[in-house]
Amino acid sequence: MASTFSTLLDKLHLTSKDEEGPPAKEPTEEEFKELQAKYTQAGQGQVFTFYNELSTADKAGLFMSLRSFDPNYINEITEKALHPPDSTNEGQEAALGPLPEAATASMLDSKDEDIQSWYTSGLELVSKGQVAVVLMAGGQGTRLGSSDPKGCFNIGLPSQKSLFQIQAERIWKVQQLAEKQSGKKDITIPWYVMTSGPTRRPTEQFFEKHKYFGLNSDDVSIFEQGVLPCISNEGKILLESKAKVAVAPDGNGGIYQALLTSNVRTDMRKRGIQHIHAYCVDNCLVKVADPTFIGFAASKDVDIATKVVRKRNAKEPVGLILQKNGKPDVVEYSEIDNATAEAKDPSKPDLLKFRAANIVNHYYSFRFLETIEDWVHKLPHHVARKKIPYVDIEKGETIKPDKPNGIKLEQFVFDVFPLISLDKFACMEVEREDEFSPLKNAKGTGEDDPDTSKRDILNQGRRWIQNVGGSVESESAPEETGVEVSPLVSYGGEGLEFLQTRTIKAPAVIEKED
Repeated sequence: MASTFSTLLDKLHLTSKDEEGPPAKEPTEEEFKELQAKYTQAGQGQVFTFYNELSTADKAGLFMSLRSFDPNYINEITEKALHPPDSTNEGQEAALGPLPEAATASMLDSKDEDIQSWYTSGLELVSKGQVAVVLMAGGQGTRLGSSDPKGCFNIGLPSQKSLFQIQAERIWKVQQLAEKQSGKKDITIPWYVMTSGPTRRPTEQFFEKHKYFGLNSDDVSIFEQGVLPCISNEGKILLESKAKVAVAPDGNGGIYQALLTSNVRTDMRKRGIQHIHAYCVDNCLVKVADPTFIGFAASKDVDIATKVVRKRNAKEPVGLILQKNGKPDVVEYSEIDNATAEAKDPSKPDLLKFRAANIVNHYYSFRFLETIEDWVHKLPHHVARKKIPYVDIEKGETIKPDKPNGIKLEQFVFDVFPLISLDKFACMEVEREDEFSPLKNAKGTGEDDPDTSKRDILNQGRRWIQNVGGSVESESAPEETGVEVSPLVSYGGEGLEFLQTRTIKAPAVIEKED
């Protein structure tokens, strides 16, 4: 059975309540008074308004939840998020520039021998047991019309595979490629799946039901990111019910604290992991544990590397990876003016100067993750203004607001970038059609929805078949010329020579060599 790490209280007290195990006991009067005084002194005593009305079990649950937070720390990060310090010098405009050329590479124009060298060295690192994968999979498929974890979603491929299965099979294939190159057996890439509170158990059940998609269950670890209280517009911690604090996941930037509190980093250390690939679950084209990316980052001896795609045009609303005030950073589309967005690259006038679009696809050295305690407290929190259901303290009634009434605090995974020097950061540009197709919207939207995800995988399969000399014909509509090539057959287009003289009738699935 997969090792599932229990969330422990950490030094910042940013953990979610563990729902497993024996029921919590009602606190002693002394314990209660001590915690109540702590919250009252912090101006958050309202969270105990209904305490005396609660059942023993509810008292215990509320107490345990509140004890897992430090109200003074919550006040501090709320104030900083609402009134962030000016990070520039005396309000001067930030100095933006592309990353240094030495820190970048592009799969679009790199030499074939360099790409092959990165790929070979990446597989060698896999064969040494030094590569791990961290999946950020906390989101639910709410916008897709599903209450399941987003990784469980079926985008409509001929095989009916979920996102989790597609990604698991890519890990399996990289293991097989490393075994073939090295001659070793039983090579493993541990997969650490970060969920949120609501998605943890459904994710565990989905993996168990599907027998971990052919991976060794001992090498799949499911853990949980932290949560933070929701805050009213007046700065007060909100109650979801009389017995429960309103909480929300702490954002994908919570990954760093979660690696500590879940003991994932400890497990990595025991396994001898040196290189980590981290990505988001909603990208159906993600090259999980990409040997080329791992080899590239390792060859640069960097602590963080990131994949980017080329910005489509100056108006595309994407975050950009660049250098800001001499540090690697991500600048959101809304933060740059038109002139900056439209500026051309002096050395390549047909390209935008700032074109490296962030796709949340990162590499970390393990040595860098060993320093999390040194910098995690420096990461900023960001404000998301939301409509948050809450209990009216005076009336005791549950209110469902029709306009934003509070904030959720979250961290972004890229907030760590400016904390390292440029010489420890690298960036690899990849082809969008090969590696980036996010699933964000409901079916029928026409952009970043299940239909576009399905289309992009099928089109990729068709290109792979055509590249080896095969052909694809449609059995029905002329536009349906896509083929699903299982990751168990090919990771990135390799090994398809058996299709060289074949004509495939689309839509089709290539699940094995025959």
